Amino acid sequence: MTFKRARNDEQREARRQAILDTAAAMLGEMPVAELSLNELSRRVGLAKSNVLRYFESREAVLLELLDYFLQTWVAELPAELAAGIDATLPAEARSEQLADVLSRSLAGRVALCDLFGAQGGVLEHNVSIDVVLRHKRASLDALRTMVGLIKHHLPEVGDGAQTVCLQTMLMAGTLSAYCPPPAGVLAAYETEPALFTLQLDLRVSLRLAIITGILGALPR
Repeated sequence: MTFKRARNDEQREARRQAILDTAAAMLGEMPVAELSLNELSRRVGLAKSNVLRYFESREAVLLELLDYFLQTWVAELPAELAAGIDATLPAEARSEQLADVLSRSLAGRVALCDLFGAQGGVLEHNVSIDVVLRHKRASLDALRTMVGLIKHHLPEVGDGAQTVCLQTMLMAGTLSAYCPPPAGVLAAYETEPALFTLQLDLRVSLRLAIITGILGALPR
């Protein structure tokens, strides 16, 4: 892909979106840790210095993608929850259904989980306060929407809904670092099958973490 010089706002926005689209495509091929600014620049057809005219750092690109992926997920979540939760069931049964839906939904969004995992330790570094403010405001908007959905389907959780939401996203990021394991770990499992008991399945492990969090947040 090769761009001519952007001469107006429309062209500049098109170039900015192309950078984001290219980065999103790269996350379909590689983990966040392997996405470099050099490779992003090469794929989008711009010098690295030109990419940095639109985004102040690699981390700024990835934070904006995190915001987009999160907003997209939260927008799709109401339909998934409505289809997966039976409002006539008691709270404990609905808690399990809620954990089923959230774990299945997040396990199918590998890039989002990977970005969650990198958020605090990597992505929120090497960025300006303006980038952080935009990111945190977008995160807060998504969180408020998610909390409202949890309270709608499980009103018994009350103010604990926010804790459930935050823990769900944190656990999705943490567990995704182990699922699937790298090639060296898989080779070790094949060499010594007894070690395979340490292998985690993202959806199964995330479901257990979510249901534990929900039940812990329900009033006793």
